[in-house]
Amino acid sequence: MEIIEQKVDCGGFDLFDLDEFLGRPLFAHLSTVSADGPRESPVWFLWEDTAIWIIGGESFPRNIQRESRVAIGFVDFNPVSGMLHHVGMRGTAEVLPYKQETARRIIQKYCGPADSWDRRFDDIRFGTCTLPTIRFLPTKVVMRDQSYRVGGTEGPPSRL
Repeated sequence: MEIIEQKVDCGGFDLFDLDEFLGRPLFAHLSTVSADGPRESPVWFLWEDTAIWIIGGESFPRNIQRESRVAIGFVDFNPVSGMLHHVGMRGTAEVLPYKQETARRIIQKYCGPADSWDRRFDDIRFGTCTLPTIRFLPTKVVMRDQSYRVGGTEGPPSRL
């Protein structure tokens, strides 16, 4: 996996850590090619073992089976502080059988302990989900810190 780190020169902010960034409960934007052209799907994800794991939906698993080359983008932005981090990835994805423990870890990342999940996730909580699991393996990663100072503030922007 090739990692390209870029930053906009705005006072010498340090580059952010990829693992910490991908541990945040952000939306990923999965780009695939459908029969009708490009398609973007917002998804929850898990970063484990240098792979992005996603619970499959209705259409994008079919798109991945047709064309395994995909792109995924992530943005964390706080307009109050000026913190703006972006990661873009290109690579290949594959559709795998449902992985119960991986799906549980994905939902837990966003919703906390299983006993507090919304009922719409009962199929994952109780192991009755039949959706496929998607594994995305990045070949190129572009990390970009586009943070900026707000209103003449001193120091680097924060996530808060």
